[in-house]
Formats: sequence, structure tokens, C-alpha cells
Amino acid sequence: MTDKYVAAIDQGTTSSRCIVFDQRGGIVAVDQQEHRQIFPRPGWVEHDAAEIWTRVQSVVDGALERAGLRADELSAIGITNQRETTVLWDRATGEPVHNAIVWQDTRTSQLCAELGGEEGQDRFRDRTGLPLASYFAGPKVAWLLDEVPGLRQRAERGEIAFGTLDSWLIWNLTGGTEGGRHVTDVTNASRTMLMNLESLEWDQSVLDAMGVPAAVLPEIRSSSEVYGTAVGRLSGVPVASALGDQQAAVFGQTCYGVGEAKNTYGTGSFLLLNTGHRPVPSRNGLLTTMGYRLGGEAPVYCLEGSIAITGALVQWFRDQLGIIDEASQIEGLAASVEDNGGAYIVPAFSGLFAPYWRSDARGVVTGLTRYVTKAHLARAVLEATSWQTREVVDAMYQDSGVEITSLKVDGGMTANSLLMQHQADVLGVPVIRPVIAETTCLGAAYAAGLATGVWSDLDELRSHWKRDAEWTPAMSEEDREREYGNWHKAVERSFGWQES
Repeated sequence: MTDKYVAAIDQGTTSSRCIVFDQRGGIVAVDQQEHRQIFPRPGWVEHDAAEIWTRVQSVVDGALERAGLRADELSAIGITNQRETTVLWDRATGEPVHNAIVWQDTRTSQLCAELGGEEGQDRFRDRTGLPLASYFAGPKVAWLLDEVPGLRQRAERGEIAFGTLDSWLIWNLTGGTEGGRHVTDVTNASRTMLMNLESLEWDQSVLDAMGVPAAVLPEIRSSSEVYGTAVGRLSGVPVASALGDQQAAVFGQTCYGVGEAKNTYGTGSFLLLNTGHRPVPSRNGLLTTMGYRLGGEAPVYCLEGSIAITGALVQWFRDQLGIIDEASQIEGLAASVEDNGGAYIVPAFSGLFAPYWRSDARGVVTGLTRYVTKAHLARAVLEATSWQTREVVDAMYQDSGVEITSLKVDGGMTANSLLMQHQADVLGVPVIRPVIAETTCLGAAYAAGLATGVWSDLDELRSHWKRDAEWTPAMSEEDREREYGNWHKAVERSFGWQES
């Protein structure tokens, strides 16, 4: 049997990757390039969407070259992407009208407060599953339409297209100004705060409230179907999946059953719990979101706990403080001491996401004494990720009644055994890493391969999942709860720093 290959583009917050997978779900080749992070003002984060498209084309070429494959040997290409990051572009020229506004950006905090009015953050939650927060794409679109001169009028005339990064890439891959498909999938649409979770269509009442004209919106499609065929260097290859990065990781981790959960550790961390074919409302600061939809099948929903800053805290420790030269050095430094020395770091650089949703919070370091060294701070950096995850797991149990008995993990930080052990310790359950840790790309590849006949069904995909490492709890219940209490005290001290 001739092997089949599927390529996945992972357009992330700090870089773009292309991974080619074989029919057994194994990695054949990888290429990756970083792109610029643009910080025009405190709390503002932007990307150059044109630069991202250039990087994506380059990594696709690089991955194919490393794999020794021609484009016509690919059965399909799938896309996964940083979610919520917002691009508006001119349909006629294909040029972005402004830098993309990144999911971490907080410039719309005041707009969100105004939109909430007397109803507050939950004004649209019954329709969209989301609280009003600067995180999501809808308010970012509204801000751009109001702040870029003449843009609203052009948008209302149908001259402007909006998309999250999946839409931008699919449009360019399938022809751009020469017939490119303007689509998105249900998972990315669910992160705009503009899609109705029940109907899976754009919600006119929310569009009207935010002042977003329907003319700019892409068509909402499933996560696994052929949207169109690529042109140019990938000519003829079906573009056959799109999933927001965290939903792609759910799919790649084969969390296809109700109650199965995964946590992805990247720039931020995102814990998703499969809740089945009905959305579960959250009363504890979580997001009700799409999990995935395969063609015309019933959609699968998730509860999600979104943590803004985890891996980015290690980057800050490296780049802004200069305490380490490489991110990988933090594990050895942290392991040189037995505990955090009483120090806690709450990385509320852009406010706090789940379960607090506090845009007024800012980062704090607490518990400092002259005893604390850079090694203790390194440990506090890693432990911040574990404790934030514990808060999300607790909220998920309160909302769903589902008690997580183990946690599947993926992402770059899972290479840090000290962190993974601490994560198991503070959760009190085993933490399990698969052989293929690149589950975000894998999920996009799986969804594209299902749409094009490379794989037959979910059972076949489950058969590919293999355990690589497991960490079991070793912390006493007394120590766990004492440390958790200290963490909560530290979090409370981050509140109220940003008054406007």
C-alpha cells in the first residue's frame, strides 16, 4: 500500500509551523519560523498578517523539502491557528488594513465594559457561551471599524473581509483575490463572540449590539470538510480542515468521549473538557465553546479554562529579566532548590482569564524575603502554571460534576518534568503525555485526513494514540491545600491595579 501524507499548518502566537504526517500519525518532517511581536502601547499586542502569510508559505516549502515530498503527494492540508486574533483585509487588494490584533491584546477592555452596561460581562453569554472580555474577536473588529478612518463605510459596502487566522490562511491558500474562499469553522467562529452556539450561525442581535456588519463575515463551515483546493505551490491539494489550536489539540489527543480532558501548555494554557452534543453553561468563570464538528455530524461542545500566561512567563523570565539564556535552563535552576522559598508569581500581564476574567489585574510577585533567590523565583514561575491549571480544574468540576481522573497534556512545556510532576502533585491525579506531543498539528491533520479518506473513523485515530510518560501525585493533601491557599492570597493581590 502506498503511504498517504497529510500536512498541517499551525499558525501560532509566536511562530508558524508545518508538520507532515504519515498514515500512522507519525511525524515525517517539521519546519518552523517565528514572526515579530509588535507592542505599540502597554497592553497592546499586534502581528503583521502579511508577514505571517509569508512565513506560512516558507514553512510549508521547508517541511515538504525535509520530507522529500512533492505537493501533489499530499492527500490534504489542514489548518490550526491562534484563536481570537483578528485580521481585516481589503477584498480587492488582499492587503490587511491594519496589523492583526492578537488575542492577548487588552485595548478593548473599556469597550467591553460599555457593551456590558447594566447587564455586565454576561450580556451575551446565553447566546455565545462567552463573557464580555478583551480576549475575543468581536470587540476587536468593532474597535478597528471605529478607529481606522473610513473603514466602517468600506466594510458596510462589502469591500472588507474579517477573519481569524484560519480564514486569512484559507483565503490566501485557495486563491486570495482570485477566488479565495472566505470561510471559517465552528470552533474559530465560536471564539468571536458573534456566533450563536445553538444555531451555529452568526447571531444578528450580537452583531447589531457590537456594530459589526454581516458583510465582513466569513461563511461558517464544519471543522472537517474540503473548503477548496489550494493554488500556487500547493496547487490541487484539498484544504480540508480548520480548528482553533486548542480544539485541534482536543482532536489530536483523541478526547472524543464525554468527560475526557486535555491541557495544552504553550504561550498560555488551555484546558478543555468534552461535554458532548449539548453546550454546558458555566457559572464558575469557564467558557462554553465548540469542540469540533465533523462534516454534517452533530457538533461536540467543550468547557474551556483559558489561562493567558504560562509559557510566556518563562519567556519573560528569560528575555525581560535575563536570568536564563534558554527557556530549557529554567528546569535545572528551579530543581536546585526544594521549594519556592515562599515566593509566588501571578502572571496577570494582560489581566486574568479563567476563572476570574479580571481585566484590572496585573502581574505581582509576592512573599519575597531576603531568603529568596533566582532559583526560588524560577520555581515560582513554573508553579504559577500548575496552580492556574488547578483553579480551572476545580471550576470544571463545579460546572459539570465531572471529576477528572487523569489529565492528558501536550505542548512545549510538557518537556519540563519538574513542572509536570508539580502539576500532578497539585491536581492529585496522574498527568499523561502522549508519544506525539505535537497534538495541535496532529488534530488538524486528523480532521483533514478524515475529510479526504486518509483515515476512516475516530476509532482508527484512537488506535494511534500512545502514552509516552506519566507523572503520579507525590504531595500530601495537607501540603497541597496549604500551598493552594497561599496561591489564592497571591492572586487576590493582583486585582485592581489597572483602573481604566
